[in-house]
Amino acid sequence: MADIAIIGGTGFSSLKMLEITHREMVSTPYGLPSAPIVFGDICGKKVAFLARHGGGHTIPPHKVNYCANIWALKSIGAEKIIAIAAVGGIRGDMSPGKLAFPDQIIDYTSSRVATFFEDKLSQVTHIDFTYPYSRSLRSSLIKVANENNLDICEDGAYGTTQGPRLETAAEITRMERDGCAMVGMTGMPEAALARELEVDYACCAVIANWAAGKSKGVITMDDIELNLKGGMDKAHTLLENALPVI
Repeated sequence: MADIAIIGGTGFSSLKMLEITHREMVSTPYGLPSAPIVFGDICGKKVAFLARHGGGHTIPPHKVNYCANIWALKSIGAEKIIAIAAVGGIRGDMSPGKLAFPDQIIDYTSSRVATFFEDKLSQVTHIDFTYPYSRSLRSSLIKVANENNLDICEDGAYGTTQGPRLETAAEITRMERDGCAMVGMTGMPEAALARELEVDYACCAVIANWAAGKSKGVITMDDIELNLKGGMDKAHTLLENALPVI
């Protein structure tokens, strides 16, 4: 059992400082999660880790079984989930290499299974999603990031697109008008599913590139990988210092 879980995204396929005790593939009513859950300890704190895109990073964003992932983490006792995600920067301060802690979401996805409350219901169920991220968990992460002098953005709306393709410049212009500060492909329905199961959820977004049309030229995978390396190192530093005190 572990009361804190980490979901690792692109560029974050393992938790470096985790002293692994065992791995377990958890069966759920929604199928299997993306990968076996890795259990271990960090400074005496029991932690679980799940690779969102699978151990070999083979599952594209629109094919992730979000329901199985969140259900599996809830079933092993997770009360808090910290989600690591690679995103593109839209707002002027969202430069590559920074960490960002979104406080809002705008969902542009389609055709994803987005709720547990769908079949065999005794009544229709709604959740309050005014503030989609746990404010207490976000505050704890921001506090630790500032204490460790990490280069961060403390707020911003995360626009979630369907993927797996990157966005057009016109789409980013529309998203900027809508109020999006960053763009990614995995923010939803992950956050909403965690809320449905009453699990505290916060996102640490690693800005991997400027979004389409926000810089000269086109987006290259080489640039993304270069920025992700530095950004994910910061995410590891954040978790190494945050997990023992959360």
